[in-house]
Amino acid sequence: MPQVHHTIDYIEFSVRDLDEAKRFFTAAFGWSFNDYGPDYAGIQREGGGEVGGLRSDVEPTTGGPLVILYSGAIEESQAAVEGAGGRVVKPIFEFPGGRRFEFEDPSGNVLAVWTDR
Repeated sequence: MPQVHHTIDYIEFSVRDLDEAKRFFTAAFGWSFNDYGPDYAGIQREGGGEVGGLRSDVEPTTGGPLVILYSGAIEESQAAVEGAGGRVVKPIFEFPGGRRFEFEDPSGNVLAVWTDR
C-alpha cells in the first residue's frame, strides 16, 4: 500500500511487557507481528507491510491521542478485548454516526473501537 501525503502512516505504542502486549492484541484483534529484537515488534498489515509497532524501551503514559479501531461487529470486539484481558473503561455507547467503546490494554494504553452499524 503506498504512503499518502499528510496521512497517519504508522503508530507506535509503548508497552510494559512486549510478549504480553503481543499476546493481548493477537487474542483481541488477530494482529500479527514482526519482531525486530527484544524491545520492538512491528504490527503487520493484512496483505503486507506494517501499520505500527510495540516498543518496550519507553514507559507508557496516558492522556495522548486516542487511537480508534474500526469493527464490523462491535459487541464481539468488546467481548474479545475483555476475554484477552483488556479493561473496558467506557462500554459501548452511541454517538452521531455510530457506536464505540474504549478500553485499556495491559500496559495502560487507552484505545477505542467504533462501528457505523
